[in-house]
Amino acid sequence: MSKTMKAHVRFNHKDNPQFYPTLKARVDQYFIDNKLSSNFNATMVVKTIVMLSAYFIPFALLLMFQPSFGISMALWSLMGLAIAGVGMSVMHDANHGAYSSNENVNYLLGHTLNFLGGSVFNWKLQHNIQHHTYTNIIDMDDDIADKLVLRFSPHTQVKKYHKMQFVYAFFFYGILTLYWTLLKDFIQFDRYTKTGVNTNKPKDNVVTLTKIILSKIGYFLFMFALPVFVFNIPFAHVLIGFLIMHFIAGLVLTVVFQLAHTVEGTSHPVPNAEGSIENNWAIHQMNTTLNFSRKSKLISWYLGGLNFQVEHHLFPRVCHVHYPALAPIVKATAEEFGVPYLENETFMEALRSHVATLQRFGKLPNINEALG
Repeated sequence: MSKTMKAHVRFNHKDNPQFYPTLKARVDQYFIDNKLSSNFNATMVVKTIVMLSAYFIPFALLLMFQPSFGISMALWSLMGLAIAGVGMSVMHDANHGAYSSNENVNYLLGHTLNFLGGSVFNWKLQHNIQHHTYTNIIDMDDDIADKLVLRFSPHTQVKKYHKMQFVYAFFFYGILTLYWTLLKDFIQFDRYTKTGVNTNKPKDNVVTLTKIILSKIGYFLFMFALPVFVFNIPFAHVLIGFLIMHFIAGLVLTVVFQLAHTVEGTSHPVPNAEGSIENNWAIHQMNTTLNFSRKSKLISWYLGGLNFQVEHHLFPRVCHVHYPALAPIVKATAEEFGVPYLENETFMEALRSHVATLQRFGKLPNINEALG
């Protein structure tokens, strides 16, 4: 993404201008009428404790008791589920400033990402700025950029191997967090600095890069040096467990995020010659984002409300525990203003829709070429 492109992309503020102000007023009134904070509640605190415990306690058990290989792999697997849970339910809200009104609390809980092997600095640039502002806009939203052998947009070059991406995609989803831990943060840091997404001064970037490097060193010392050299656990066992943990975490995280945007029914708008997007920002979010499994309490609890992506994209600074209550307000207001409210009823329905989209993007020619 270039500075020039970012500077010229803008949304059409004349399109249905009363929808979002009306919706925001109704959501604000909901919190006033129910005397609620839009941040965390007791449910969120319990969830935070459970998710963090599910990550750290199995690791402690591995170190202290050194169980059999089978039980060890089960504990590593639980840690993989916990990585996804912490990422979706704790870190995500905190780094949006939604967990608490206290920025120190958000800072501390946001940096749980460091314990998972990631970098908060890059995450905020990719997710908060690029993805949430320019959702599904190619060259603007890093989440839909082509990934090695995967195509997530109808506006990129289709390759022969993309025809089978609906089959092999899930393997690559599984290595996402491993790639993130090893290389992604350094590649992103370099790219964001060169393209101007990272607006820090050079001296500040030296500090930031140093922090990323030290964080990675600390993470791998914790994950490998501690069990192998202090507790004498065989390196091969640790390595296999580590890979299993990250495969599970990567698969869960990637699938969940894909089910909100890379599915049938969502759009992939392109700016016109003047750099304008057809809709205003809120309508754009409604056209590019989709909910799923809204009625499943278990899925909603574990996914941190990421199955309520419509509400999240419209109100990213509201803690996800409130999304189930806000959804009827958003849906009713959307219907009132003739705005689409996209959703799949179940997880499997959403998953089938994602596979169908991967198949379609695997065969669909570049739209610009087709128009030409």
